[in-house]
Amino acid sequence: MNDEESPGGADYRCGFAAIVGRPNVGKSTLLNALLKRKISIVSPKPQTTRHRILGIVTRPQAQIVFVDTPGIHTDERRVMNRYMNRSARTSLADADVTLFMVEALRWMDEDQRILETLKDNGRPIIALVNKVDKIYPKDRLLPYIGELTRRADFKEVIPMSGLKSINIDQLFETVARYLPVSPPHFPEDQVTDRSERFMAAEIIREKLTWRLRQELPYGLAVEIERFEVSEDDKITIGAIIWVERTGQKAIVIGQGGLGLKEVGRAARLELVHLLLKPVHLELWVKVKDNWSDSEAALRQLGYDSN
Repeated sequence: MNDEESPGGADYRCGFAAIVGRPNVGKSTLLNALLKRKISIVSPKPQTTRHRILGIVTRPQAQIVFVDTPGIHTDERRVMNRYMNRSARTSLADADVTLFMVEALRWMDEDQRILETLKDNGRPIIALVNKVDKIYPKDRLLPYIGELTRRADFKEVIPMSGLKSINIDQLFETVARYLPVSPPHFPEDQVTDRSERFMAAEIIREKLTWRLRQELPYGLAVEIERFEVSEDDKITIGAIIWVERTGQKAIVIGQGGLGLKEVGRAARLELVHLLLKPVHLELWVKVKDNWSDSEAALRQLGYDSN
């Protein structure tokens, strides 16, 4: 961005836009598409996103702070589930506009429950109909969008695809119109509020999720114990993978340690790409009984901060 395009001016707009929807509807994929880089991990498994993550997009006319939220869900039996719902609701309370994401041609009871929550919140709601790239012919969308507009007083309805970056520029321009006139909140070169240490933990957890799929439930977390940059600009990362039961430890490690080696290799390659430096990655697997249902354990693992 050159000097003539630097953000600012009397009509400049800036604010927060919360991306909300049921688990696995495509919120993190959209955030990555908006930033044209990966800051939020993605997997086919629901509840992959556990934290509120800010993605900051700065353009000459506006700065939008997009907030990727954990998927809102009705199961609050465990402390982890309650934490994720609390994180999502906090994001709603802080947002200037809400982006309600649904999947094209699908409407579930969970979508309706989330929509009722958004109506009570009182913020302007823009509906995002995601995954339209999978719909043929496109005129099949018209009845669905018509029914959607009767469910709430949406300010706008945008058919889009985070995966294929369809209507991403239109989304930015539309959201900007509903933000307050304000100078930017963040430097123009900042793209997220999360540290490299946080991103390293998330990338390792993503690779674990992709490799294990259905073998391991949600009871694993990653804690970065060591993140050091040497004088020759090499990064050494030491991470603990926490599981909830001894039997899960063997699943993560795999036969002959092969599973852990594969996760480490995939994570290291992505970290090199992200950090643009050589990376040495060390992984250990340890057991912390029932950590996802313990307030104290969640705080220790960094789940009390957003």
